This record gives sequence, C-alpha cells and structure tokens, in this order.
Amino acid sequence: MLRPLLSLLLGATLLLGFVVPLGVTALAGLILPEQAVGSLIRREGQVVGSALIGQNFEGDRWFQGRPSATSAAPYDASSSAASQLGPTSAPLLEAITTRLAGARDVPADAVTASGSGLDPHISIENARAQAPRVAAARGLPETRVTALIAAQTESREFGLLGEPRVNVLRLNLTLESVR
Repeated sequence: MLRPLLSLLLGATLLLGFVVPLGVTALAGLILPEQAVGSLIRREGQVVGSALIGQNFEGDRWFQGRPSATSAAPYDASSSAASQLGPTSAPLLEAITTRLAGARDVPADAVTASGSGLDPHISIENARAQAPRVAAARGLPETRVTALIAAQTESREFGLLGEPRVNVLRLNLTLESVR
C-alpha cells in the first residue's frame, strides 16, 4: 500500500512541480515574450527598468510617480505590500496631509500609494498637473511637455479595463531624449 502512495506522490510532484510550471513558462515565452521576462525597458542595449515597477525620480526636471508604500527604499519590489491603512486611519490621513503640503485640487494618485506600492503609472490628470513644473525646470514650452504626455498615454486594457494612464519611466525617458 505504501508503494502506490509514494508513486502517486512522486508522479504528482514531478507533474505539478516541474512539468506544468516549465510548460507554462515556455508557452508564455512563445506567446508573450516581452511580458514573460518582466516587460524590461531597454535604452542603448541596457536595461533601465521595467514597465511594471515604478522608479523613484527626484527633482523638478522629472515627472514623479505615485508615492510608494514599500519600506524605507521607494519602489522596493522585495517588500511590495499595501500599507493596510484604512480610510479612517489617522496615520494615513497624516501621510496624505504631509504629501499635500497645503496644495489644493491635487489628483488623488499624487498623494495616495497604490495597493502594491510599486505602481509605475500615474493618471493623465496627475501628469498634466506636473507639466508646468517639468517644463519650467527643463526650459521647454509647456505645450511640448503636454504633447509628450499625450504621446505616452496608454489606453484602457482591451478598451474597457482600467483608466487611461501614463507610465512614468517611459515618459521620463522620452522627456530625456527631447533637446
């Protein structure tokens, strides 16, 4: 009775632990090769980031992503997690108040972190709100910067899921190539 049980355990382990995961990975590599390796963004042959994980940009010359809810290091993928602070949480209210710094009419995604704390996208409204600051810091016409935002706007998934958004890394890379 022990031999059939061990044979079944070994067979299930091989099938479900090795064959199926390797098969799904190989199939993903064939059907969606870019996504299967992490949606890496390359510039001049070098990986500069992923389209799926936000990066920390500092300074007025750059568009800023959503606040990161990860550990002390912003956008640390090894510590991805939501803050677990509810809408009535005093620490959440304090964090949002600090991020607002007296500003009014700020898009919600400019002061709230995403569920994972790693979101690489911002709303179009958030990007447009940052356009005057970025344009002034770079000495560019604001219309040129808003045109870059429009060019980098991603539509809804499958035409109906989510909201139109802007990938901050891609926008900043495009901005860097403008002279």
